[in-house]
Amino acid sequence: MQERVDVWWSSLLRTRFEDGTVDVTWDAFVRLFLAKFVPEHIQDKMEQEFLSLTQGSMTVLEYEARFSEHSKYALHIVEDECKKTKKFVMGLKPSLRTRLVAFDHRTLDEALSVACRQEGEMEQYLEEKKALQKRPTTTFQRQDKKKIAYQTSQKPVAVSSSQVPSLRSPGVKKECPHCGKTHGGSECWLVAGRCLKCESSDHKIKDCPRLQQGAQRGAPAPAVAAATPATGRPGRPRAPARSSGRRPDWRQPLAVEVVSASTHGRQH
Repeated sequence: MQERVDVWWSSLLRTRFEDGTVDVTWDAFVRLFLAKFVPEHIQDKMEQEFLSLTQGSMTVLEYEARFSEHSKYALHIVEDECKKTKKFVMGLKPSLRTRLVAFDHRTLDEALSVACRQEGEMEQYLEEKKALQKRPTTTFQRQDKKKIAYQTSQKPVAVSSSQVPSLRSPGVKKECPHCGKTHGGSECWLVAGRCLKCESSDHKIKDCPRLQQGAQRGAPAPAVAAATPATGRPGRPRAPARSSGRRPDWRQPLAVEVVSASTHGRQH
């Protein structure tokens, strides 16, 4: 191929450029070369690839190399430096393109230099951002582990239903499965085997002295009957006897002295 191109170019110089006395630009040479060795339909295909070329995942330098390689198939665009620069800028990534559009660069070299510098700054910013994001994430993970460990240690112990007395609605009593009676409380006498008041095993709760003492303390004192004597003046009520200082024995039943009318009359 190289030999064929050399022969073609030597012949072209003699016939069209007077053995090299006439200057030939690079764009003119490329146009002549493509017309000679690249079929027209291939040129159209390569031109479309150039027009749709974008940076994508390439770096700025990789994109510029691909741009320059395909630009020879669209000479009507790259012949104008401003149009070529604009095409290059519009093919950059959006994050870079928005930064370069405001500068309105006139040459491809200027746009390439700024694009490379902006790309480096963006990469540095992203690296610093990732480093900052890793630090709080590690802290949060440690806190989450401590929280999980604390919750595990504070997890309530499961208790079977047999260990917890059943909750019944207030005012509703059910028949006890042990004694066949209806009674309050969570324990049955037959099961407990002791007084449910004082926890003594000598008696049941109905015979508990504490209940009897409580009933005596809360009961109102009976009134003393003052009978009217048959004859004479109305009798006066007897004055209450003085306390001897001894505390009454609440275990013994209270005795109420009732004075008869005849006895009261004889005393007077």
